[in-house]
Amino acid sequence: MATASAGNFYQDFDLTWGDRRAKIVDGGKLLMLSLDRASGSGFQSKKEYLFGRIDMQLKLVSGNSAGTVTAYYLSSQGQTHDEIDFEFLGNLSGDPYILHTNVFTQGKGNREQQFYLCFLVDNFPIRQFQNQESIGIPFPKSQPMRIYSSLWNADNWATRGGVVKIDWSKAPFTAFYRNFNAAACIWSYGSSSCASKSVSPMSNIGWQTQGLDAKSRRRLRWVQRYYMIYNYCTDMKRFPEGLPPECRRSRSL
Repeated sequence: MATASAGNFYQDFDLTWGDRRAKIVDGGKLLMLSLDRASGSGFQSKKEYLFGRIDMQLKLVSGNSAGTVTAYYLSSQGQTHDEIDFEFLGNLSGDPYILHTNVFTQGKGNREQQFYLCFLVDNFPIRQFQNQESIGIPFPKSQPMRIYSSLWNADNWATRGGVVKIDWSKAPFTAFYRNFNAAACIWSYGSSSCASKSVSPMSNIGWQTQGLDAKSRRRLRWVQRYYMIYNYCTDMKRFPEGLPPECRRSRSL
């Protein structure tokens, strides 16, 4: 195990698809993904992370982004994978982006929440997935994850249920990434935990014991009250036999 810190995109990421539509420029300080009629593009982290805080600044597709999706997520591998999803659903010029989120544990997702992006996301919590293993809900704590991102054509569903299609006359569509930082433990195969005793350089990293303080809880409630537009925990039509058990225990999933 080791700690990860700010680096550059050449050192931390691999461009995985899209040919020359994915680029690293400015000496490794900036990464660009592009989408045109032929293909989108994507990248993934070289390292896998078990616990930590991951920061990335994204500049989404500007202007008429309808039909495009910029996905940014962490995922392990296999049928029983864990995954934390952020998908930015494009929209017509002047309309806000929709942030689509989901959490998978042991291969099971269906925990969608969506928000209008009409506020500054940085340092505003929008959801939390609490550890409720005591009632039989798996928690993503033991499978290391890579960071992935892609820009792709999803105009069959992304904007107003697929009614609004991509305007290809505006292509190529481009998203930008910078200021990646990971204060996290890097997974090393052969190790089985991320205990602080085995990663002494991390002993002063706040996320190891960090929870939402009173101010953060107020911000979370504010975002969910005014900007949440879908919450699986209130969708009785989708779950006619009863809401998932975690929904009965917490309002902030």
